[in-house]
Amino acid sequence: MTDSLMALIAQQGALILFLGTFFSCLAVPVPASLMMLAGGAFVASGDLEAPAIWLASLGGALAGDQLGYGLGRRAWAWLEGRLATRPKRAALIAKARNLIDKWGGSGVFLSRWLLSPLGPFVNLTAGAAGLGWLRFTLWDAAGEVLWVSLYLGLGYGFASQLAAASQIIANLSGLLAALAVTAGLGLALRAALKAPHKKRPHI
Repeated sequence: MTDSLMALIAQQGALILFLGTFFSCLAVPVPASLMMLAGGAFVASGDLEAPAIWLASLGGALAGDQLGYGLGRRAWAWLEGRLATRPKRAALIAKARNLIDKWGGSGVFLSRWLLSPLGPFVNLTAGAAGLGWLRFTLWDAAGEVLWVSLYLGLGYGFASQLAAASQIIANLSGLLAALAVTAGLGLALRAALKAPHKKRPHI
């Protein structure tokens, strides 16, 4: 994160964090997680107020998610045609659609903090798939509260070592993602073993 961005967070913390989380939830490449770490550190130093920073970060994330959901519901055909032209984006959309198909609302929750790169695309596909607005919103809010609290809390706790906090959360996210994949493979294997086997015909 640049020194100029750090200075902006120190001076206009709530506004900058609102915009950062808002745009990150729309797939704009904004370092929202690092910005929240910095915000938490400035809270620890007394430069920013904790309630304002927490509410701004959460409000931006929820607003971005709602906009993404609405775009998916009302303009999915138009968006899909443009996003699908980029292979990386098309792959993320496919993963997001699979997550919603398999897990529904809990998939929204997981994409807020555990599988966060999928978050913006889960918003779009949830709207396009017709996932109920209330169901989406409740799972979304629960996940975003966890995401925002986790990063601001780490920034607060590691105020003098932001680089260390960033590395810890990166390692933790990788570990949790690996555990989620392992659990999914285990459930699939269990289902396959329980499925009735077809008898081979006698020759």
